[in-house]
Amino acid sequence: MLVSGCASTRGVSETTSAGEAPSVSGQPADDPTPAAAAPLQTSAAAPGSLSSAGPATRSDAPLIYTVKPGDTLWGIANRFLLDPWQWPEVWYVNDQIANPHQIYPGDVLKLVYVNGRPRLLRDSDTASLGVERLSPQVRELPLDSAIPTIPLEAIRNFLRGPRLVTNDELSTSPYVLAFADEHLIGGSGVQIFVQNLPESSAFNYAVVRRGQIYRDPDNGDLLGYEAIPVGEAEVRDFGAPSTAVLSRTFREALIGDRLLTAEPEAFSENFYPRAPDADIDGRIIAVTDGVAQIGQYYIVAMNRGTDHGLEPGHVLDILQAGRRAPDPYSIRSIALPETFAGQLIVFKVTPRVSYGLVMSVTEPVHVLDKVEKPVAGRR
Repeated sequence: MLVSGCASTRGVSETTSAGEAPSVSGQPADDPTPAAAAPLQTSAAAPGSLSSAGPATRSDAPLIYTVKPGDTLWGIANRFLLDPWQWPEVWYVNDQIANPHQIYPGDVLKLVYVNGRPRLLRDSDTASLGVERLSPQVRELPLDSAIPTIPLEAIRNFLRGPRLVTNDELSTSPYVLAFADEHLIGGSGVQIFVQNLPESSAFNYAVVRRGQIYRDPDNGDLLGYEAIPVGEAEVRDFGAPSTAVLSRTFREALIGDRLLTAEPEAFSENFYPRAPDADIDGRIIAVTDGVAQIGQYYIVAMNRGTDHGLEPGHVLDILQAGRRAPDPYSIRSIALPETFAGQLIVFKVTPRVSYGLVMSVTEPVHVLDKVEKPVAGRR
């Protein structure tokens, strides 16, 4: 489930009439006094309001927004905030209701101020702030109908790869020897013959292809090899060779493609955008399919992972690596400052490498550009 970084605020209610700004009594979030002991003012926020005590809202931010099918958490945050990764600082959660962190199509979100800070809350949560609900609704939706954090279509074929593997893992793994129809390529439903497949209790395998070598550009260390996802195979008969069927393909399978034991599905769409706790000083080391220039919704690999404090949901700024420009009045070249180029959100991590989806770009992004902990207002 989504986990919020915002503490819940409670208060003594005062009834409001339709069209009036809500007002409640309570206490500031940092006041340890019980809720009824100090006043708390909650009011509707004007579009374009900026609060010195909290994240900046967009000039065209709506006061009320109804969540629609196809929305993502990042997209909704971007409607309200200049920096979408600051969502946890403004998202109000009522921890007394089931699945309080899930947002569903049909939910009504409101932008208000609480003690001078912008706050986003569901219409169903206004009661806990002392605001009378004029049209209460009760509805139940399955958990998997909650909106995802990022566009899943952009990474759907990536969810079980690429994988970070060693050279030995690839070199000693089983491989596609031939296709049953004597073709040189194969797709979903095609029967394949697999060489060196040991008989075991495993019947489902990932079909992969050797990709890029991952090296840390900071010290030259070998981080591993990319195993590009090709598809999935189901074993029908073990033997020499074994027989299997391509149950699913993401790209055309080729003779020589390798089979690896299928990874447990560790990806979860239920995370929320936020800044990492630790400072991050990394670089983009690869991009899926090896394109030269990286755009929105491209998937990139970085030389930082769980060993450096990264987790799924962490947002990173992308800084265009400082290039050098020739000085027209000398033979020297001058290093130019690094330039903000976009943002990405981490969705898969290993100890030393992580994968992220580029959410926005303002300048061309390339391999070896830097990634850092985001800075508010750096655009």
